[in-house]
Amino acid sequence: MASIMLRTITALTAPRRVNPRTLCQSLCGALKAPVIAAHRATMSDPEGGGESSLYTPPPEVRGMISLDREAFSRTVTVPALRVQKEVLGKLVKSLKKVALHLPGVKRVLEDDDKHRLLLLDPTRVSSPSSFGETETQALEKLGVPLELHSHELRLTYGNLKADEVLRAVLPEGQDVTSGFSRVGHVAHLNLREHQLPYKNLIGQVIMDKNSGVTCVVNKTNTIDSTFRTFQMEVLAGDGNMVVKVRENGLPYEFDFSRVYWNPRLSTEHERVVGLLQPGDTVMDVFAGVGPFAIPAAKRGCNVLANDLNPESHRWLSHNCRLNKVEHRLRVFNMDGRAFIRGPLREALPALMKGTAGIHIVMNLPALALEFLDAFQGLLGQEPDQNQSVSILPEVHCYGFSKEGDPSRDIVERASRSLGISLDGHCSIHMVRNVAPNKEMMCISFSLSKDVLFSNVIEDTPEEPAPKRQKCEEPE
Repeated sequence: MASIMLRTITALTAPRRVNPRTLCQSLCGALKAPVIAAHRATMSDPEGGGESSLYTPPPEVRGMISLDREAFSRTVTVPALRVQKEVLGKLVKSLKKVALHLPGVKRVLEDDDKHRLLLLDPTRVSSPSSFGETETQALEKLGVPLELHSHELRLTYGNLKADEVLRAVLPEGQDVTSGFSRVGHVAHLNLREHQLPYKNLIGQVIMDKNSGVTCVVNKTNTIDSTFRTFQMEVLAGDGNMVVKVRENGLPYEFDFSRVYWNPRLSTEHERVVGLLQPGDTVMDVFAGVGPFAIPAAKRGCNVLANDLNPESHRWLSHNCRLNKVEHRLRVFNMDGRAFIRGPLREALPALMKGTAGIHIVMNLPALALEFLDAFQGLLGQEPDQNQSVSILPEVHCYGFSKEGDPSRDIVERASRSLGISLDGHCSIHMVRNVAPNKEMMCISFSLSKDVLFSNVIEDTPEEPAPKRQKCEEPE
């Protein structure tokens, strides 16, 4: 990949610099499944030094819309040391802060039978006096001449990071940052308005620079609350949306374009499942494809899992078989309120006479708090003393808040829906910051007898059409 020309010099003038930015949120880098997510990076070397100005992009790539990889090729000059083979390993360790770090470029090259060439970072080494005291001592101790050599190095598109490519292409002065999530082989972007003319190029660069990504999509509207899905367009790749992911050690499969999946919630799924004990019963009102229900069943819990989206129901059933938990998990395809007043209501009385825990999970943060009123008087008249209740259900309900005190906001809204005050009778967990001044919260509390029982048994009313939200969290 690199062609080399050697000549001895006593000093090397630093190459021309481009205008650096101190920090950029990278569109590149390896992402760990299931996350993905957008991450931050600088154009610094792995040892934590300054930004690289080694590569100056050709001016003709500015404004490029269709990716031409050959147009990024440039020849640059870098300094090097000529090192005896027998001391190379020790010297590399001593000079790791000034050695060259570039993707796809070997820092050690062959010279002759007895010597190797160690390439150096020209932004750190421009003359023999650039070496620090410790580095100079190491060179003297190992008998390496303090003499720099100049090498011509051919850098190509393959040597560049995604943010370097995009910074060279997009109009100068415009922000090139953009977050993306990785779900299996799919990279999911939220492009900004000024990036849209370059969307296909951006998609191709993301696919090139992230191993295993074979499809890149851009979200084109807000999440629809009925099925929690959103429209997307394919920017690059094969368009295959059926993905395979692993979360907290368990496999899941689903069509990413037709169900809801958020890789940023893996820690929260793990937290709630960690509260469960084998033998507990879990009732998941908005189960999706099973990120709460499947690990709960794996933990030895009995699970009733529901989702309104027929595609989520289908993939939830599939993931039950995939994880071999069909014997512990019953799947329903109903509106959340109908599930509460149907299967959940039917199961509660017997469960509340036992000793195992009962957990109700309601992870639809845009609307779940509004569903809490379905528990008012759910079990009708309170049983007599001969049919006493020994355990009450524990609810874990999620909501968004834009208030200055999101904990207080969530408690007040949940209290209004239940018809009783939860102040001092609940716990609040901050799940994550969704957007500036918008938090995702989880409120946990026991459903009291005052909520569940009433003096009059009411028939289940006709279910209203599923509610729709105006907007959902950004991805």
